[in-house]
Amino acid sequence: MSALALAIIAGCAQGADWFNPAFLSGNGQEVADLSRFESGAGQAPGVYRVDVWLNDRFITTHSVRFEAEKPPLASEKTSQEKTKANGDNTGLVPCLTLKWLKRLGINSQQVAALQNLHDDDPQCLDFRTLFPGAQSYYDFSTQRLNLSFPQAVIRNSVEGYIPPAEWDEGINAALLNYTLNGDQGTGGKNYFLNLNGGLNLGPWRLRHNASWSYSDYQGHRSNRWQNISTFIQRAVVPLKSELVIGDSNSDGAIFDSLGFRGVRLFTSDPMYPDSQQGYAPTVRGVASGRSKVTIRQNGYVIYQDTVQAGAFEISDLNPTSASGDLDVTVESDAGDVQHYTVPYSTVPLLQREGRIKYELIAGRYRSGAQGKNAPVFLQGTLARGFSGGYTLYGGTQQANRYQSLVAGIGQNLGNWGAVSADLTSAWSRLADNSRHQGQSLRFLYNKSLNSLGTNFQLLGYRYSTRGFYTLDEVAWNAMEGYQYAWKEDDEGYNYAPQSYHNLRRSRKGRFQVNISQQLGKLGSLYLSGSQQTYWNYAGKDQWYQAGFSSDWHGISYNLSYAVSHSTGLAENSRLLSINLSIPLNHFLFPDSSEHGAMDSMYATAQTTRDQDGVTRMQTGVSGSLLKSHNLNYSVMQEHSNRTGNSGTASASLRGGYGQGSAAYSYSRHNHHINWSLSGGIVAHANGLTFSQELGDTNVLIKAPGAKDVRVENANGVKTDWRGYTVLPYAMMYRRNRVALDVNSLDMHTEVDDNVKSVVPTLGALVRVVYGTHTGVRALLTLLHHGRPLPFGAVVTEKPSGASGIVNESGQVYLTGIALSGQLEVVWGQGPAERCNMTYQLPAGSEKKAVAQMTINE
Repeated sequence: MSALALAIIAGCAQGADWFNPAFLSGNGQEVADLSRFESGAGQAPGVYRVDVWLNDRFITTHSVRFEAEKPPLASEKTSQEKTKANGDNTGLVPCLTLKWLKRLGINSQQVAALQNLHDDDPQCLDFRTLFPGAQSYYDFSTQRLNLSFPQAVIRNSVEGYIPPAEWDEGINAALLNYTLNGDQGTGGKNYFLNLNGGLNLGPWRLRHNASWSYSDYQGHRSNRWQNISTFIQRAVVPLKSELVIGDSNSDGAIFDSLGFRGVRLFTSDPMYPDSQQGYAPTVRGVASGRSKVTIRQNGYVIYQDTVQAGAFEISDLNPTSASGDLDVTVESDAGDVQHYTVPYSTVPLLQREGRIKYELIAGRYRSGAQGKNAPVFLQGTLARGFSGGYTLYGGTQQANRYQSLVAGIGQNLGNWGAVSADLTSAWSRLADNSRHQGQSLRFLYNKSLNSLGTNFQLLGYRYSTRGFYTLDEVAWNAMEGYQYAWKEDDEGYNYAPQSYHNLRRSRKGRFQVNISQQLGKLGSLYLSGSQQTYWNYAGKDQWYQAGFSSDWHGISYNLSYAVSHSTGLAENSRLLSINLSIPLNHFLFPDSSEHGAMDSMYATAQTTRDQDGVTRMQTGVSGSLLKSHNLNYSVMQEHSNRTGNSGTASASLRGGYGQGSAAYSYSRHNHHINWSLSGGIVAHANGLTFSQELGDTNVLIKAPGAKDVRVENANGVKTDWRGYTVLPYAMMYRRNRVALDVNSLDMHTEVDDNVKSVVPTLGALVRVVYGTHTGVRALLTLLHHGRPLPFGAVVTEKPSGASGIVNESGQVYLTGIALSGQLEVVWGQGPAERCNMTYQLPAGSEKKAVAQMTINE
């Protein structure tokens, strides 16, 4: 009998790992309940911030809730065995809701059991059963969650694809950008204010852009307010399109870009991954001296800045507003003026196989130029990609006095680059009521010869017959005329011709080129330019610039030559420029890489010579200061063989609330003081937040109580006194990493998770909220009836929620707690294994790095 009982006991007995809590403390009774770790599960359930990967492709970094692995049914053992075979011994499974599946791009429509669930349903889905073959592997040491799903259930596997379910429309808010410039000189003064305001309501964006200018020269005053544009816009996600109602510009890829007021529905390229799109224009030039560069499009000033002598390059034009020809004016302090046009046509309009790109417009032509009508017109364009690298495209423009049709074809030629050709036929009635009909043939080519280091960024030619006109030309209410603008020279302010048109000289041939050539260690060459010829006129518009740049032992130098000429205008310019930049720390401290302000200090020298033999030589020092290098300075001195000596000193500071700059300059006849203020203001549900200048898309950071905290990789951006700030220029439809610099936190502030990730839509203001604990850091010794609380007990402070675990000495470290409050302590499952404690920290604890006290209850 005893043998049978022993056999039964032996048959029922199971071996199990058991950890003696006495090893942690001399008395095992003084250790909290650790049974949750005895089963071999490995890790405790909870919320962990992990890197999420899907089929070996990084998706996002996010906080994910993990639950304990449930005992498997017979049908589920295989999947759990595979998980353990992969090395996942955490005993945890991620809680994937329906919203998470859509965020990952999983096609939930294939599963009938998911059809009745809402996106916000918090239910954790058994994804391994719903999608046979799906697996998860949680690497706890690296906090990486690897998910594996059959490729057949993934909606889109294109590199960089982000599911629309993850796109964030942002919060309701009012936004305002402002830029105020002032210039006071010997003979007068002028001011320029640009306001760009907006309102976000759900997916809708309202935007209004206006400017004010004032000038006073020897009693001649000019005061002008200009409403530049007003429009509302929203994304149409199912069509991967944008809808604009109001003032906008057409695309400019098939027809020349036009300004209009009306309705526009068009394919949104940014909604597609980076691997499926992009091109943006670059404006180059050479300044004879310190000069103001003004860029106009459709009669509106879209860019204005001051550059120093020598070659300059402007590559940060907003692509949404920089389509169509750009009128560039370079005015030096000495009064020299260069004027040229930079044609902008996109690279060959190739589309991927099966992809359709379209644009539909109904509106009234709109231009800021003087002397133009505003005809109502319709425009439609369509491009579709086919197999073999072919793209067919076409379109039409229809107005009362103008009709046109275009058809074209493009092809990817592989090693030979990409090419497109199209033919446009147009029927026009001009300002004198004469009727014309003509055609225009356009050829575009794009190629990078990587083996030779040559890049044909854009090579194009357009030939037009005698009777061909564009809708923009038909809008003129006179056959010829000038556009005038105020400009300053040695004689003061003058109202001078800015541009000229003559419809009797219709366009004939137009050539444009943009080529760069890498020369290895020797440097690089580039050639940019355009030339326009006309019917019934021997003259031509032309602009060319060639240059060479290189560096030697940290010293950079470049040589450039520019030529420009515009028909109807007197200015013909030629300019030769040599520039040199020397990093001072490279020579003053060759054996060390860090010397504070010297790290970013450069000595510069420029020499220019123009078509009239005027030579200017300029030397100076420039650099940046402060830890974030957000204080820039420059001191320059110039000598000219015509105007004598001149100079300028300037400084600019970029802070969390905006940017300010000031400059003083002098010449033989003039003294100028220039200043500028710019920034942004956001009104939202939590109040007003002042910021740097806003971009199209922005992120509102909310970290309550965390003041003066810097934002990583954002020059000068830091939280205000409430813990709010704005990170401008977020990438639309792209994953943006938003991180607080924990090294800038004060000793009484903690952040639960300093890194967030958002995917904003176009124009959105996305709010990112950080869990913060602002208060005292304290090391508390907790005694219960004179004895230390059990090791492993969990302590939570009310109401902040700060928590910690008791060590073997009965001590717990808490952050962000108040000077007084209540503690909840739990060290087991029963009611006798928990208690509440009241505490009152000693006076002056808020001034200490870590306050200490003993609590005995």
